[in-house]
Amino acid sequence: MRCLLILAHPRRDSLCGALFDACAEGARRVGVECRELILSEMHFDPDVHAVSPERQPLEADLERAQSDIRWAEHLVFVYPTWWGTFPALLKGFLDRVLTPGFAFHHVTHDRWDKLLCGRTADLITTMDTPPMVYQFIYRAPGQQALVRATLGYCGIHCARIEIFGPVIAAAAETRQLWLDRARSTGSRLAAGVLSPTQRHTQRVAAWFAALRLQFYPMTWIAYTVGALAAAVGAPLAMPAYLLGYATLFLLEAATVFFNEWFDYDSDRLNRNGGPFTGGSRVLVDGRLDRAAMRTGIGLSILGAAVALAVLVAIVPAATMGTIFAIYALLAVLALAYTVPPIKLSHRGFGELDVALTHSVGVIMAGYVAQGGRWSDSAPWLLALPLSLAVLPSILLAGCPDRTADQAAGKRTLVVILGPRTAIRLAMAACIAAPVVAALFSLTRMDMSALLGWSAAGGAVHAAWLWRSLHRLTTGNLADRIDGPIVLALTFVLWFCVPPLIVLAGDSDH
Repeated sequence: MRCLLILAHPRRDSLCGALFDACAEGARRVGVECRELILSEMHFDPDVHAVSPERQPLEADLERAQSDIRWAEHLVFVYPTWWGTFPALLKGFLDRVLTPGFAFHHVTHDRWDKLLCGRTADLITTMDTPPMVYQFIYRAPGQQALVRATLGYCGIHCARIEIFGPVIAAAAETRQLWLDRARSTGSRLAAGVLSPTQRHTQRVAAWFAALRLQFYPMTWIAYTVGALAAAVGAPLAMPAYLLGYATLFLLEAATVFFNEWFDYDSDRLNRNGGPFTGGSRVLVDGRLDRAAMRTGIGLSILGAAVALAVLVAIVPAATMGTIFAIYALLAVLALAYTVPPIKLSHRGFGELDVALTHSVGVIMAGYVAQGGRWSDSAPWLLALPLSLAVLPSILLAGCPDRTADQAAGKRTLVVILGPRTAIRLAMAACIAAPVVAALFSLTRMDMSALLGWSAAGGAVHAAWLWRSLHRLTTGNLADRIDGPIVLALTFVLWFCVPPLIVLAGDSDH
C-alpha cells in the first residue's frame, strides 16, 4: 500500500507531531510504503488570489503535494481541532492543492466528476473539548467539513477518524496510550484500510444500493391491490400472498441486477445519474465486482424459482397452471428488459415493458395467487389507468440518461423520439390516466369506489405534473430533472393507493 501522511500542526514538536511519527512508524514497520508532507515546513501562499485556484501558479512544494496525492492510495491527516475545526494551515493547503482539474471537474453548475476516487483517508485529530461534547453537542463541524465537503467532494472516502482528547488534562500515561493507538492505526494498514466490520458494512450497503429499493413499494402496493380484489372482502390467503410477493421481489431484484450488468457501458458514460436514473453504479464505482453481481443474479433467480414452485405446490390444482403461466410470462417480460437477445430497453420497447409489468403484471400476479381468474375484468380495469400513470415516470427517467444511452448504442424511446417529444408523450399519458379511471368509475358500478378517488386526485395531480412537464418542453432542458421525476412517481400512487385503501377496508368487514 502507498500511504501519504500529512502533518497539519503549525509546530513540528507538538503532540500531533508525535502522533504523526508514531503512525508513520507503525505503517513502515508492517511494510507500507510511506511519504510525508509536513505543512509547517512547506513554502506556499495559503491564500487564493486568482479568480479560481487553478489559475494561480503552484509553488514547487504544492506541485510535489499534488504528485504525492496522485501517488497515494491512502492518506492520513494529522491535525489539531481548534475552534471546532482544523487550523488555517490545513485550510490554506486544501484551498491551494485541491484544484479544479486535479481533484474534481465541474460538468455543470450542480454536477461534477470526482477525480480522486479510489483513495481512502484516516483523520487523526487532537482537541481540548471532550470528544463526546464535540460529536453530539457541537456536531463535529471540522470533521463534517473535511470528510464530506472536502475529501468526499473529490472522491476520497474517509475510512477512520481517531480523536485524542481532552489534551489539556491528559496525563503522561494517557498520552503514551494515545501514541500506541496512533502506532496501531499505522500498522493496521497491513491488513487493509477498512476493518472487517467496515468491509462487511460497505458490502451490505452496496447490495442495498444495487437493489434500488426505492422502486419496490409501488410493486408491492399494486400486487396487494390485485390480491385484495381477488379475495372479494375475505381475508387473504397469507401463505400464497407472501410466496407470490417473494417471487415478485426476487424477480425485481434479478431485473435490476441484470440492468447493472448489461447497462454497464451506458452507466459508465452517464454523468447525470441520480436516485431514479443511471442505475445504482455499484459496478461502475467498483463497490461490487462482476463475480459478486453474477452471484446476486443467480441467487435471486433461484430464489424466485423456489418461491414460485412452493406457491404452485400449495394452491388448488385448478389454479396451478394459471399461476405458473402468469408468473413465468411476467418473469420473461421483466428480464427481457435488458437481457439479450430481446433487450427491449435497447429497441424502444423498454418503457412499454415497464408500464405493463408494473401494472397489469403485478396486479394479475396478486389476483391469480388468491384464486382469481385471469379472464376476469377487475384486474384489467384496475391495471389500465395504472399503466398509463407509470409511463410519465419511465419516460422522464430516460431523459437524463439519453446522451449516455445513445453513445452506448441503446435506443430507448427517449433516444428515438428525442427528449421533448418523449416529454409530450408523458404529458398525454398523465392526462389519459385520470380520464380512463373516471370513465371506468362512471360506467362500472364495481369500479366506482375503487377508481373514483383515483380519478379525482389523479386529475389534480395530473394538472400539476402537466404544468411541470410543459415547462420542460418550452425552456432549456436541464441535465437532471429529479423534481419532475419525483412528481411523476408520486402521480402513480393515485392509481394504486386509493384502491388499496378501499379493498383493505372491505376485507376488514
